[in-house]
Amino acid sequence: MQSKFTKSALAAAISLVLLGGMSSLHAAVNVQCPEDDNQNGIPPMDIYGHVLDTADTDQPNVKCMHLTAGDGFSEMSDGHPMYNFGFADKTGSLPTDVIADGILAARWPGSTIMLDEGDQFYLSLTNVGTVMRPDLFDPHTVHYHGFPNAATVFDGVPEVSISINMGSTLTYFYNVVNPGTYLYHCHVEATEHMEMGMLANLYVHAAQDKAPVGTMLTGYAHQAGDRYAYNDGDATTRYDVEAPIQVSGFDSKFHDAHIQVQPLPFSTLETNYPQINGRGYPDTVLDDVNRDPATPPTMHPPRDTDGFINGTPGDTTPLNNGEVSQDKGARITVNAGDKLLLRFSNVSIDRFFTLTAPGLKMTVVGTGAKQMRGTTGKNIYVNTSSINFGGGEAQDVIVDTTGVLPGTYFLTAADFYQMSNKTQLDGGLITEIVIN
Repeated sequence: MQSKFTKSALAAAISLVLLGGMSSLHAAVNVQCPEDDNQNGIPPMDIYGHVLDTADTDQPNVKCMHLTAGDGFSEMSDGHPMYNFGFADKTGSLPTDVIADGILAARWPGSTIMLDEGDQFYLSLTNVGTVMRPDLFDPHTVHYHGFPNAATVFDGVPEVSISINMGSTLTYFYNVVNPGTYLYHCHVEATEHMEMGMLANLYVHAAQDKAPVGTMLTGYAHQAGDRYAYNDGDATTRYDVEAPIQVSGFDSKFHDAHIQVQPLPFSTLETNYPQINGRGYPDTVLDDVNRDPATPPTMHPPRDTDGFINGTPGDTTPLNNGEVSQDKGARITVNAGDKLLLRFSNVSIDRFFTLTAPGLKMTVVGTGAKQMRGTTGKNIYVNTSSINFGGGEAQDVIVDTTGVLPGTYFLTAADFYQMSNKTQLDGGLITEIVIN
């Protein structure tokens, strides 16, 4: 199921196809970033704050990121390797190297994008092709779901904007003016590409986070370190810890048919591997993987410790050439008395999900990247014990742990059948919220 070629050999072969025999990939990859003064395709910092190029000048309100779109494999919590498409963060890779770096590098879900209100965001997307399906020449896009683009050219919907062909790069521009929880995905052949995994978290921090210490909100004085889901003016969306909870799932028949080059069963599409942040329980409670470019990860989480499928000693089946696929955990740790912001998003294309956290009270303060506030200025937040939402929806939920006994609480699907995999072994929509 895996290619025996090395990444460099694959990149060389792709370059010959894409560029008509040219030996350099530089002509096909053009990364645009206002901070890239020396034009090496690398900004001073990535969006996580890691310094990449000290020779350039940092502009705090300009952020640049370079994603690749390609294919790879993800390992389900019962050990099944699932073929998928996906995005990967390759910010910092030279334009001459990014296609080689992006081969079999698909993340599931794609790399999280975290922005601040007021940012000028330049997002470059390079289509590296689907190495395991060389018969395909699919274009890709980024659709910033729920974002009010001023120009349709950057919207990512192929009928009204631009699709990016194999070997090509497009830089999207976003003037980030609204805080909240969003998501992003490929909008080309949307049912197929989204089912295959071209989905990811995206959220925007409120400008109110940067208010001067002592600034009076209604009944509350802003403190150093305070953060808010929205510019609420009354601190009702203040939180101490935030966590993205993106629910989704794979149809194993669809993914297996894809890698076997068989007709795709669109009419019978049905999620049988439900997941949180691209993992099923108990893999959901394993840690995130370090994404710092200075210390690149060498394992394929969540189950591997040696870069091979299942992490079995002596197993020599490579998975994604050692690239990380599932790098986002879902276990949340807070201190008693903290307010937790859960950034829920549903990227499933075939079902609603209902999540519940027994023993914890949830307050919905935002939906669709909009604060729940009426036309008269009254907050219309909803106290609830469960969250029900469909594909494309996002909910901002505050969990106040004041007075809650320390311990481990579970965030789970309300439907029992969504708490296991197709095989009824490990997997499903379960994770832990630990209150110290």
